[in-house]
Amino acid sequence: MTALLDVRGLVSGYGDVRVLGGVDLQVSAGEIVTVVGGNGAGKTTLIRTIAGMVRASSGSVRLEGRDIFNKPAHEICEGGIAQAPEGRQLFPDLSVEDNLQLGGSLRRSRARMRESLEEVYALFPRLAERRTQMAGTLSGGEQQMAAIGRAMMARPLLLMLDEPSLGLAPVMVDVMFDAIAQLNKQGLGILLVEQNVAESLALAHRGYVLENGEVVLEGAAADLSRDERVRQAYLGL
Repeated sequence: MTALLDVRGLVSGYGDVRVLGGVDLQVSAGEIVTVVGGNGAGKTTLIRTIAGMVRASSGSVRLEGRDIFNKPAHEICEGGIAQAPEGRQLFPDLSVEDNLQLGGSLRRSRARMRESLEEVYALFPRLAERRTQMAGTLSGGEQQMAAIGRAMMARPLLLMLDEPSLGLAPVMVDVMFDAIAQLNKQGLGILLVEQNVAESLALAHRGYVLENGEVVLEGAAADLSRDERVRQAYLGL
């Protein structure tokens, strides 16, 4: 069976600085896969390289068997990958709804803009209440909702989330992870990059542990959460 996302031997970085040292990773359709690791492990670089925002020096990346290695970022989006980046990167002087509509402006998703908006508002009712509010005036949790909602407007095959719980109050962390679970129940493949190791392993089907740009452990999320190395290094147990 062809993986939804198949990454093999991915090497990338910034200029002469190599960050990823040959990463293998797969995500199947309808699966949540989490990548965990400390600061500087290469998690965000992995997301950005898959998305075409950082150029890889070697390896392969395939989406539903189609080669997307080092394709331009807009082609990768049109092909079916959307991301909610670290830091959210909303347009602060545009309304919530304008930000969402920008996410739905791709050729693949434009015709279903209204349907997609209603789906996002159903997932995040608070965004519906604030649809005319400027995005820059939202709380951190609301901005994260908007970032995920904007990615969903592209009607992706694979959703990549980079640190969706970063800087959020515990109650909003629960809201984010509940929303991710709901999206997955609808059949969406999700690649989740998180420093919140306990929460992400509890949510995911499988996981990868990234250290210094290399995968040092992989397997079922439940098995990783019981692994003594993971418990000591990331769970404080």
